[in-house]
Amino acid sequence: MMNASDSSKDWADGVHELFKTHQVDIVSFVPDGGLRRLIALCQADPGMHAVTLTTEQEGIALAAGAFLGGKRAALLMQSSGVGNCVNMLSLPRVCNMAFLSLITMRGEWGEFNPWQIPMGQSTPTVLEACGVFVYRVDTTEDVVPTVEAALLLAFQSRRRVAVLLSQKLLGAKNFARGDK
Repeated sequence: MMNASDSSKDWADGVHELFKTHQVDIVSFVPDGGLRRLIALCQADPGMHAVTLTTEQEGIALAAGAFLGGKRAALLMQSSGVGNCVNMLSLPRVCNMAFLSLITMRGEWGEFNPWQIPMGQSTPTVLEACGVFVYRVDTTEDVVPTVEAALLLAFQSRRRVAVLLSQKLLGAKNFARGDK
């Protein structure tokens, strides 16, 4: 009941289409089960550069380089990676660069891992303190319109925007079941 369902197929396809429509050229990510389908779609798209990162802050630097080169980028990560990005988030803020991130949440709805809870609870506050607009999505119907609003705000207004994909939306992981 609490694991992610195939409903991610619909929203992942919709987000991938939005990335193409809004000319997101580069999608960077640290591998994450909640974003598995979206990552696969971006990797398979010959018009996009999908970049696997070793750490989340590399994605911010990559997005800054893309912005300076006239390209658009999106960073995909899990909430646990937000803590790794605090210092690097000053780059798009101080330089007034567009920045977009899709973040899968941990440490909330049905979380089994107590180590995920502190950063999960802190993620919105940390992002806002770093000058990032935060949108949250709890239903599959709201994913695509929220990501589109985030794309527009980020790239038309040169703002930093994060879309938090709730654990209720994605389903709680359960490693006893073999979730990854």
